[in-house]
Amino acid sequence: MPAKHVQTRLKRELIVWLATVGRHGDPHVVPVWFWWDGKSFLIYAVPGQKVRDIETNPNVALHLNTDPVGEDVVRIDGTAKIDPKQPPAYKVPNYVRKYREQIQGFDWTPKVFSDQYHVAIRVKPTRFH
Repeated sequence: MPAKHVQTRLKRELIVWLATVGRHGDPHVVPVWFWWDGKSFLIYAVPGQKVRDIETNPNVALHLNTDPVGEDVVRIDGTAKIDPKQPPAYKVPNYVRKYREQIQGFDWTPKVFSDQYHVAIRVKPTRFH
């Protein structure tokens, strides 16, 4: 279980960086929206590089942005899987509540977002740094 300060950041932060590894060993790091439920991360994605990487190699790393001088580092190692049984984002009230402003900022509805970002990824942490 992560420290209380880390738990607070995971609830408050809008972006986590997801690092995956391609089939040729090349790393891919992208910012993603996420929901932390206290046990795992839920990320919705469009089909593409990160989904292919996870299908090939489930080992991932996540990290939050640091403060301006590089302090307050939060890094997480984890195992990711594509979760076809996960309901779409618009049916996850906590996720929609967290990203309501961002979704509206793109002139999307939660359903429009869900139709585009329809691949659910579940990341179970194996280690917090």
